[in-house]
Amino acid sequence: MAEGSVAGAVREDRLWQRHVDMAKLGGTPRGGVNRQALSAEDAAARNLLGTWAKARGFATFTDTIGNLFVRREGTDAKARPVLSGSHMDSQPTGGRFDGMYGVLAAFEALEALEDAGVRTKRPVVAVAWTNEEGSRFQPGAMGSAVFAGQYELEDMLQMKDWKGVVVKEALVETLKAAPAPMRDGKPGFPLDGYVEAHIEQGPRLENDKKTIGVVTAIQGSRRYIVETLGEEAHAGTTPRAARKDAFAAALRVAQAMYEATTDKDDTLRFTIGRVDVAPGSPNTVPGKATFTIDMRHPSDAVLEAHEKKLKEIVAAKAAPCTAKIERVNAVAPTNFDPMVIDLVRAKTNALRLPNMDMPSGAGHDAMHIAGLCPAGMIFVPCERGISHNESENAVPADLAAGARVLVEVLTALANR
Repeated sequence: MAEGSVAGAVREDRLWQRHVDMAKLGGTPRGGVNRQALSAEDAAARNLLGTWAKARGFATFTDTIGNLFVRREGTDAKARPVLSGSHMDSQPTGGRFDGMYGVLAAFEALEALEDAGVRTKRPVVAVAWTNEEGSRFQPGAMGSAVFAGQYELEDMLQMKDWKGVVVKEALVETLKAAPAPMRDGKPGFPLDGYVEAHIEQGPRLENDKKTIGVVTAIQGSRRYIVETLGEEAHAGTTPRAARKDAFAAALRVAQAMYEATTDKDDTLRFTIGRVDVAPGSPNTVPGKATFTIDMRHPSDAVLEAHEKKLKEIVAAKAAPCTAKIERVNAVAPTNFDPMVIDLVRAKTNALRLPNMDMPSGAGHDAMHIAGLCPAGMIFVPCERGISHNESENAVPADLAAGARVLVEVLTALANR
């Protein structure tokens, strides 16, 4: 088989139209998407992918955490499959390409293999992981982590969203709206390789005029929920000095945390992304405030040291209120398999695409699957590095270039 022969079957127009069609599901007036995990919009996206798969004769199936798989058979039915994909859920004001590109690039790889008439020894499977974003249900990357055995299925099924909806209930409704054959038993099955395509979500590729990012690693991340408890009181009659204002306490804690997590080289990433104040009445002093923390760094030791600082701040700054901090999840830094990294680089060079090695600042499902099999990632540029934003954008030629590298890598892995 000549180098690039399968890549030549990738169709830029088809891949772009798939993105256009998916963007209508949960589409927002500003051009983004609101397609949160296990929502009606998520179910619609699952159904659309299933329709495309059926039209091509590919088998689909799901598992007990709702991961959706599309399988193209290999010549050896007993061989461990090669897997590729990402997620279809989005942020509340998310973009059209974050996650969805990885799912559609994997599906385009299956279509290109079919169109080229190429048979692989191993099955090649595309996957849409459940709840990667963690914007509705925490923790994020839930489906891939359960698949990898890093989170317990029953624990995740009991997680609640901010409105009190339980994952188990939402999953039942989603699978009822988007039915697919259920794989029996706990999630997870043996894999021989995993490659995830994704937009970069940063500006380096665009700034350096590179088409492909050869991803070498993912930095570690930790998420927390901080809760301050005070006392509800009348806003017009209670003196400031007599109040136990939970929001004021949260502000003190948050400000101290921002100061403690500022580093000279701007490597540590610290974000407070959601704040809820209760009871949420304009004329009532808040009795409870809750906020989330997302903290990331390439070194687990640095994350551990800063977690200790966060706990000290919660203990010191909340008075006269009380406060607690809960770690929701912790993901260690991920180093991808050198064999997959080299293969991505080699196939990119063979296709004469400008590229660079780079780590990922964002977390991805690949960080969980990397512990199961040789794994890696492929990045393509996104405009101005903007992501988790309705203005997120990528161009058809770059998306197709990433899919061409992906299908070449998957073909090599599936025939080894």
